[in-house]
Amino acid sequence: MNIQEDDITEVAVKEKTWSWRGSVPYINPKMLHGNQRKVYFQTYGCQMNVSDTEIAWSILQKSGYTRTSNVTDADVILLMTCAIREGAEDKVWSRLEFFKSLKKKRQMQRAGTVTIGILGCMAERLKQKIVERDKLVDVVCGPDAYRDLPHLLASSSSGHAAVNVQLSLEETYADIVPVRYDSNSPSAFVSIMRGCDNMCTYCIVPFTRGRERSRPMSSIVDEVRQLSDEGIKEVTLLGQNVNSYRDLSQDSSLGGINGNTLTKMSQGFCTVYKPRSGGRRFAELLEKVSEVNPEMRIRFTSPHPKDFPDEVLTLIQERPNICRQLHLPAQSGSDAMLQAMGRGYTRAAYIDLVHHIRGIVPDVALSSDFIAGFCGESEADHKDTVSLIRDVQYNFAFCFPYSMRQKTRAFHRLTDDVPADVKQRRHMELVAAFRTEAEKIHSSQIGSRQLVLVEGVSKRSDKDLAGRNEANTRVIFPKADLPSNRNTLELSPVERGDYITVQVISRTSQILRAVPLYHTTLQDFWKHQPPCYQQDERLLSL
Repeated sequence: MNIQEDDITEVAVKEKTWSWRGSVPYINPKMLHGNQRKVYFQTYGCQMNVSDTEIAWSILQKSGYTRTSNVTDADVILLMTCAIREGAEDKVWSRLEFFKSLKKKRQMQRAGTVTIGILGCMAERLKQKIVERDKLVDVVCGPDAYRDLPHLLASSSSGHAAVNVQLSLEETYADIVPVRYDSNSPSAFVSIMRGCDNMCTYCIVPFTRGRERSRPMSSIVDEVRQLSDEGIKEVTLLGQNVNSYRDLSQDSSLGGINGNTLTKMSQGFCTVYKPRSGGRRFAELLEKVSEVNPEMRIRFTSPHPKDFPDEVLTLIQERPNICRQLHLPAQSGSDAMLQAMGRGYTRAAYIDLVHHIRGIVPDVALSSDFIAGFCGESEADHKDTVSLIRDVQYNFAFCFPYSMRQKTRAFHRLTDDVPADVKQRRHMELVAAFRTEAEKIHSSQIGSRQLVLVEGVSKRSDKDLAGRNEANTRVIFPKADLPSNRNTLELSPVERGDYITVQVISRTSQILRAVPLYHTTLQDFWKHQPPCYQQDERLLSL
């Protein structure tokens, strides 16, 4: 076999790994075409994995594959996986056993072959184990190798596992137009950057998704504009560290590289790397995206608290279509734990940032992440975290018991010494604290009028509709025809993707219940808010 240098692809053949650039030497180009083979996707994990699924499907669709929602009809089964916690990986292993039984059944019935593939973070982290374990998998494809899927699927037809988990310093899939996961949803995700450089000691992401790199700003704005043309009403900008976005491309359509400006970090925060200079930053991207369509809501996740310069906060307050809802991951309320986690800030610095944010965006809704039972966490450390949750009062919090991950700095330097039952108890106490405070927030909103983007019929009753308010809280309300606007009695039906005004009448810690009042637009709703909530008149007039 003639293997060329500067290899980019790995394929396991007869328990050896071969590499090449360009076309696969022993694959007929006709085999790269899907020939209408049916692909079934199952996605685990975060919104980035949903976005990655849309990218992978776009690549396969162009290669002649079709998609099925019925796994028993599938010729190719692909699992988009998560490696953040052990529980997520356990679910994948269990699901693989089920898929293997389907494959054997298909072979016994002589009904054709089934190719099983693992994509995403778990593929990169456990590549060798996945290939060797009971011949469960035919294809292993890491987060930066989705372009290679047609080759991998073709090479696996020889009966040997095909693997490409090479990480890239450049891959952003900027030229790939994702095929949306749910074509009926009024919301969509747009990936703006990949990877993470923060190196928090508990986190596997830098090792499974690589270094930070950002898409050119023009490609992001173009994708958002296309989604707007398709009728999408809400876009969430995605990245592992979304607000550290830094476009270093030479693209002149939006102005090119922006000088040598140093990164502005939140006061009291630091990083494990030197401050970066140059590039076009997140505030500029957020401004450009918000101008595409004043009737399209803009959200972003997941940020790091260190990257909230005043330019971003002021823009959120000024623009009516940028949701005043921020995810502000704290992870812990203990200085000792924050230092052990390598977070780059203290409890006091985090609280100061919360006060600063609320000073600029008074009615902001905050959410956060918390880890229960990290290495060396004492009962006092845990109580510090509970008190932080109570002091800040989050609208929502994602709480998880700590799960040690191989490759992380914690795995090499710290000891996972908190017993599982203690982790679970602390986890439940964090959840209880968050829910208590969230219910207080929701109680204070009873009687208020809120803007809701309708998502569809409620899962619990076909007599109700469901949507989300600006804080991203789920709102349930009766299905009924409503006045077409605030100044008419003419009724029109409520459809998915409509904006309506509702009045909140009851709550739990998780949802709001409301009475629907009338159809509205995003601009009209904000024009009629009290003066302290008036927004940027330039955008309202667009």
